[in-house]
Amino acid sequence: MGDVPIDELLATALRSTCSLLREDAVAHSGEHSLEVQLPFLQVLAPAFSFVPVVLGTARFEDLISVGKAIARAVTSINDEVLLLTTSDLNHYENDALTRVKDAKAIEQLSGLDARGLYDACRNLEISMCGLGPAVAMLTALRELGAMKAELVRYATSADVSGDASAVVGYAGMIFV
Repeated sequence: MGDVPIDELLATALRSTCSLLREDAVAHSGEHSLEVQLPFLQVLAPAFSFVPVVLGTARFEDLISVGKAIARAVTSINDEVLLLTTSDLNHYENDALTRVKDAKAIEQLSGLDARGLYDACRNLEISMCGLGPAVAMLTALRELGAMKAELVRYATSADVSGDASAVVGYAGMIFV
């Protein structure tokens, strides 16, 4: 659907507030979430601009730093910003176990509890691929004053495929 412009003001603010972030085309080359999300945003808000950030699951303290930097950058530009983070939940275990694990992750997400989410995923072996971005996002949301989360929908791949032997969990959530 065409190119989408980078929000240079926000990108500059983010670079200046967080020394952990740097431009890295290689980090984006293997990540597919942008190509999935951008067409929806292009339809819903054709004139939008964005700043892509890719994070691996890193040290908790670094993720908190990134989240706080995102909040500072968003606050500094004094403009309306949508924070969008994508991740699957648990991967390739049976449906029943995945639903139990996903419920633990969703509980932490619903409580806007970055530490709780990080610990739950590590301790319960929840294979959430976007744990790092989710921790940073929860931190930014808290810093920006978010107070609640709404689970829009939860499902596993078994709900579509019928195969409950090895599934992936998905949740759509809104934070305000």
